[in-house]
Amino acid sequence: MSKDPHDIIIRPWITEKSMAMKEQRKYTFVVHPDANKTEIKNAVEAIFGVKVEKVNTMNVRGKKKRVGIHEGKRPDWKKAIVTLKKDSKPIEFFESL
Repeated sequence: MSKDPHDIIIRPWITEKSMAMKEQRKYTFVVHPDANKTEIKNAVEAIFGVKVEKVNTMNVRGKKKRVGIHEGKRPDWKKAIVTLKKDSKPIEFFESL
């Protein structure tokens, strides 16, 4: 896998729950399925210039969807919840929302 931080962090995950967690210095991202916690930590620190304390990851299974008689499935994806250190500045992207 490429070590470019922008290949590891795909996009931020913006939901009501994830926005409520930013008061606890926790931010949620969709990440590459093969990325491990160390790679995610280094990518967030490189992209946003913050200090990461902890990374929690989870694999999310895609939902089954149906349109008429045709069945399909949304893709599986990986989510990472990143906790920043107390002395770190907040991520500016999330603060502007």
